[in-house]
Amino acid sequence: MSDALTLSRYHVGGMDCSACGAKVDTAVRRLAGVSDVSVSVGTEMMMLTHKGDADLQAVEQAIRRLGYTVTPAGRAGDASAPMAAKPKQSWWQSRRALLVGACGSALLGAYGIGHWIPAYEKGAFLAALGIGLVPIARRAFAAARGGTPFSIEMLMSVAAVGAVAIGATEEAAAVVFLFLVGELLEGVAAGRARASIQGLAALVPKTALLWENGQTREVPADSLQVGAVISVRPGDRISADGVIIEGESGINEAPVTGESVPKQKKPGDKVFAGTVNGEANLRVRVTAAAQDNTISRVIRLVEEAQESKAPTQRFIDRFSTYYTPAVVAFAALVATMPPLLGGADWNEWIYKGLAVLLIGCPCALVISTPAAIAASLSAGARRGLLLKGGAVLEQLGSLTTIAFDKTGTLTEGRPKVTQIIPAQRDERQVLSLAAALEAGSNHPLALAIIERAKEAKVPLPPAGDSRAIPGKGVAGSVGGQKIFLGSPQAAAEIASLSDEHKALVTRLNEQGQTVSVVIAGDVVAGLIAMRDEPRVDARAGLASLREAGVKTLMLTGDNARTAEAIGRSLGIEVRAELLPEDKLKIVNELKSAGEKTGKVGDGINDAPALAAADVGIAMGGGTDVALETADAAVLHGRVGDVAAMVDLSRRTMRNIHQNIAIALGLKAVFLATTVAGVTGLWPAILADTGATVLVTANALRLLRTKQATPRLEGPG
Repeated sequence: MSDALTLSRYHVGGMDCSACGAKVDTAVRRLAGVSDVSVSVGTEMMMLTHKGDADLQAVEQAIRRLGYTVTPAGRAGDASAPMAAKPKQSWWQSRRALLVGACGSALLGAYGIGHWIPAYEKGAFLAALGIGLVPIARRAFAAARGGTPFSIEMLMSVAAVGAVAIGATEEAAAVVFLFLVGELLEGVAAGRARASIQGLAALVPKTALLWENGQTREVPADSLQVGAVISVRPGDRISADGVIIEGESGINEAPVTGESVPKQKKPGDKVFAGTVNGEANLRVRVTAAAQDNTISRVIRLVEEAQESKAPTQRFIDRFSTYYTPAVVAFAALVATMPPLLGGADWNEWIYKGLAVLLIGCPCALVISTPAAIAASLSAGARRGLLLKGGAVLEQLGSLTTIAFDKTGTLTEGRPKVTQIIPAQRDERQVLSLAAALEAGSNHPLALAIIERAKEAKVPLPPAGDSRAIPGKGVAGSVGGQKIFLGSPQAAAEIASLSDEHKALVTRLNEQGQTVSVVIAGDVVAGLIAMRDEPRVDARAGLASLREAGVKTLMLTGDNARTAEAIGRSLGIEVRAELLPEDKLKIVNELKSAGEKTGKVGDGINDAPALAAADVGIAMGGGTDVALETADAAVLHGRVGDVAAMVDLSRRTMRNIHQNIAIALGLKAVFLATTVAGVTGLWPAILADTGATVLVTANALRLLRTKQATPRLEGPG
């Protein structure tokens, strides 16, 4: 026998809740040659680790005996495999729907026969019962052989056979039909939740226009290599992540980021696969292969996240392993103790015991948490909020303090020219001289000046002998005249700054602005002020968090004067001039003080603090999102999306509590009325199936996304 391990991937259709996944896991894990099994109910995928000579046909047969479909889904690790493997079939064409139709038709026929030919009534109801019960019983015994004796199918089979034994054949047939209807509705609801995130895959075009040798030709989008150049026509979806190298256009990024307003993009800007080009032809250099583009990564992250159970879900799963056997034992006591101890009627109490057995089915309780988690993860992903599992989703709502990095998190991460102050030259001349010197530089301040010069459409004369002076600025000649651009301190060594200019520099510095002085010859031509401006939604996003009772804090390595200026404009407490280890120390101090602490940053410079926080959130866009360290990320970097994450968490936890209350509340009510003799088998199955459908439908409400920054409610 070969000891080499192989990974195989399968699509397993028909799983609706974690109990289904547990049955598949248990049955497959027991087979010879199987080393490990990972079942994802949310994506209907099974990852199998097995020896090379394991009997994979036996694996597929074991799954089919449980009542699920199974098809190979390509090699492990292929992100596109799950999407390709899933059969496209409407719910009414499914085997479940056909079985419901057959059983329902037979039940209606039995009622008709009972009315017109009473002598054949019992046989007709037995036939209707058999149509529905045989597949259920077959699955029940397959699950029992696979190591799951207390499955919902087994409880259903015992209840139906018991009902026939005491003469309640009509009720048994009706209860089986209702059970099948409930299963069908559960499948439809679960499929809708899956479709929410899997539908993202359909956003990426199947073909692309490859630009080569001055011509375009159509090629499969998944064949594009990094570095290839594609042409994107107005109105087309972009077929790959990339960088614009030619053209300017408004890009609708709503499919990826949830941002409803198109973003104007120009050469050098990033674009994402699946977004829509607006009004102009673009040429884009591909930066990520199909399996690594933004949408593929989102789908992969959500698939992984759905398998990371929240603490509440882990508790419910552990509880259900003891709960179901306890219900069976209680139902047996209800059926036997009153007749044995009090001489009560056997048929009456067996009937009640069977009803208790159905009421006690754990489906609604088991699905209460994962249904809400899956819906929330999908809803979040569709608006660019990525979370690494249910545990993270649950923790977010309990955060009491969130610490933000400044540069690139609360601010745009790139300086912009805020003012041009003329002295011996006018504004356009000052900007033109500065841009001429900085042409070709990649320094952030230089890029800000060049961008402003392009916007203002000022002339850019050639600069000669241009050179950087470390720690001071840049010097050169424009039009035969010596030009210097640099800090006020360095400029003061060349030309005299007036008292007015010195006071202005101080005032601008206090506002968090960096000032560069332009000197032409030996006189001050003018001043240029620049600042890394706050994100447009930063103040509103921080305000939303504060209104929800979440304290906010800025942690930055920037100088105190600049940081304080940004902090004042945003209304946030500031701690500045920090090294990475200082940020880590502050996060640990907050946690030691009992604060549930979140840390928001770029995921690289802030890696230690992100890892130490209760929840680390990376701010960024597309393939640059640093998810390796962070627990969550916002794709398009809006501060308001951090508030949206907290809001999503709190809505999810309220939904879970509602689901648990529905599941247990209905069971408690019908348990009491059944033992009291008020209700019987029909209401019993409605208590289980009805609760499951209600819980699933309630969870699906979370699929509705909110585009605006939410006004958060408190954690209560």
